[in-house]
This record gives sequence, C-alpha cells and structure tokens, in this order.
Amino acid sequence: MYIVLKIFITALTVIAIGEIAKRSSLLAGIIASVPLTSLLAFLWIYYETQDISLIKDLSKNILIMIPPSLTFFAAIIILPTMKVSFVLSVIISVLITTIVYWIYFYILNALGINLT
Repeated sequence: MYIVLKIFITALTVIAIGEIAKRSSLLAGIIASVPLTSLLAFLWIYYETQDISLIKDLSKNILIMIPPSLTFFAAIIILPTMKVSFVLSVIISVLITTIVYWIYFYILNALGINLT
C-alpha cells in the first residue's frame, strides 16, 4: 500500500506541473525547477530509514550531476528553433545529454573525483 501511495503522490506532482504549464509556463517552470523529485526522494528515504547520511549523500550527488543535465534543457530549446520536430528534439536532447554525462564522468574520474 505504501508503494502505491508513493507512486500516486509522485505521479500527481508530475501531472500537476503539466497542467499548470498549459496555463503558465513560467509558473510551471518555477515549480519544476524546485527539486520536487529530490524532495520526494528525501522524504521517502527519511520516512523509510531516518538515515540523514543517505539524504546527504544523495543531495551531494544530485548537486554534482546538475551541470551535465543542463545540456538537455539547452538542446530542447535550440533544436525546435532549427525546425526539428518535437519528438526528434527530445530524442536528440536525451542522446546529447547521455554523451555529456559520459564525458562528465570521464573528466571527474580523471580528476580523481570518486562518485559513490
């Protein structure tokens, strides 16, 4: 039952952002930019384990992973202006982001930054 509640609350959050975006992309952008997924993950982890160190580690890794994730948003802005269809823009954006993550991990590893 608990897993169903987690799924419901998480899905409701995503659906709400989509519905708000139909009325105000700025408001939806503000809500989506708040780390709601991270917040929900923190809440679920805390509720299940009460282990702050798990939340701290997850938070650190999320922070480290922000730079490469920004390439997705840049690509999804640029590609449609180049007359690329939405679906193809999403696919290309995901591929570009995947490549950038791979390069990012390689650079972090070369710098001796160990992610766990």
